[in-house]
Amino acid sequence: MNSYYFTEDHDLFRQSFRDFLEKEVRPNINQWEKDGQLPRSIYRKFGEMGYFGLILPEAYGGSGLDRWYSVIYDEEMIRMNSGGFGASITTHPLLALTHLNAEGNEAQKQRYLVPGIKGESVGCLAITEPFGGSDVQAVRTTAVRKGDHYIVNGSKTFITNGVLSDYIIAVVKTDPTAKAKGISLLIIDRDLEGVSATPLNKLGWHASDTGEIAFDNVKVPAENLLGEENHGFFYIMQHFVSERLSLAIGGYAAADYALELTLQYTNEREAFGRKINKFQVLRHRIAQMASEIEMNRQFVYSIIQRYQDGDYVVKEASMAKLLCTQLADKVITQCLQMYGGYGFMEDYPLARMFRDARLGQIGGGTSEIMCEIIAKIIIDGKGYTTER
Repeated sequence: MNSYYFTEDHDLFRQSFRDFLEKEVRPNINQWEKDGQLPRSIYRKFGEMGYFGLILPEAYGGSGLDRWYSVIYDEEMIRMNSGGFGASITTHPLLALTHLNAEGNEAQKQRYLVPGIKGESVGCLAITEPFGGSDVQAVRTTAVRKGDHYIVNGSKTFITNGVLSDYIIAVVKTDPTAKAKGISLLIIDRDLEGVSATPLNKLGWHASDTGEIAFDNVKVPAENLLGEENHGFFYIMQHFVSERLSLAIGGYAAADYALELTLQYTNEREAFGRKINKFQVLRHRIAQMASEIEMNRQFVYSIIQRYQDGDYVVKEASMAKLLCTQLADKVITQCLQMYGGYGFMEDYPLARMFRDARLGQIGGGTSEIMCEIIAKIIIDGKGYTTER
């Protein structure tokens, strides 16, 4: 790998993590795709190996490592060729545990973060609503303070781990008269009365329990408020950078893995008396794809280095998410074409990759939202900051 960013320790971690995935995950992926969910045992195995706490503090069971370990984590997860598996396993530390670590108080960290790092409990982040889409400040789920509790009513949809997680970090309106300044985060335990969830039937990401969640007069202890009341929008925006960088990594990594598989196939498949990787039209197409993948990868690496150094890279992360997810769609479509009829068969890897990659331009903020963020910065001169 590129020694400019990755040390020998990083490379050793990559190999050990790849070996773990090949042993514990690869043989089970097809069954999990059929099941539409992951077993709790795989979360516990990830926790036992320390994979959920790579960049989280040692005080809570994490390893306190640099962000490049999470880059390797994201890149290697893609090689399992299951967007649903990757989403469910990654959402837990990337979204739920990140918010708990950043905004949680000591009691919340001991109750949710510590067992979360161990893989003993699983969390999800519930933002999107049936009528809200990417407009976070337009959430309608309400949380009304009644003494030492909040009464929560509303619904969420398209929530990864939305059915089987142990707790939900829910974005709620605590001040209906305000927009962004009336949003808070609540930790809602799954077993509370009035919480229900329904799995969704999706085009791809079949191994993930993506669900719609309903809250019907759910009584949530006030002590489950995450961070300060009415500051939830700020917290969400602050962590969108890491989510979008993770999706960008997934984009170029999926394109890269599709090309790797296609190179193997074109070296074996023969037509008209020779291997198809000898046909100029395919060779040039491969050269073009490889060049675009490498350009995108290096762009993302440079952003991650800046992000690790403390820069708030909203524009660059939005650009990376936009281009890398588009790249995955384009490359996987072209690679599927090179497989010919076999690319359309479920027994070959490109069919699943084709379905799963499509969500990249929708989840974590659509491509249209990414374009609008970029346009506001470069056309309107809007500035984004970590300060409230």
